[in-house]
Amino acid sequence: MFKLMSSPRFLRAVVWFDASTGVLLGALHLLLTAPLAEWLGLPPGLLQVTGAMLLGYAALAIAIARSEPMPRGWLWVLIVGNFAWALASLALLLGSTLTPTLLGQAYLLVHVVSVAMLAELQWMGVRRLPTWAVA
Repeated sequence: MFKLMSSPRFLRAVVWFDASTGVLLGALHLLLTAPLAEWLGLPPGLLQVTGAMLLGYAALAIAIARSEPMPRGWLWVLIVGNFAWALASLALLLGSTLTPTLLGQAYLLVHVVSVAMLAELQWMGVRRLPTWAVA
């Protein structure tokens, strides 16, 4: 398992997965703002802003995944961005003035867990990159 995780292919696959989920969720937030706002109990403006942010993040992740070698500094931007997203989702879930529906709470909880896991996988992958891949 650790041999797989030390492969640059593993890290690239994680970044591609991260990018694809960013495109999917960003598009959903922007295309289905009204229904999602009702179902999740989240403000439409929040969904629109996060949709745009997700698409921007996904564009960066795609550019990184296509680079050879993947730029270590930009990979750290993805990692920090993912941890920040997980913390922001947790803050919305636990400490905000918003009152998400039960489905909205589950949606935020899935974000907390899955995005933190993506950040962790990316972090593990970056730490195992060969030193020559510093670009």
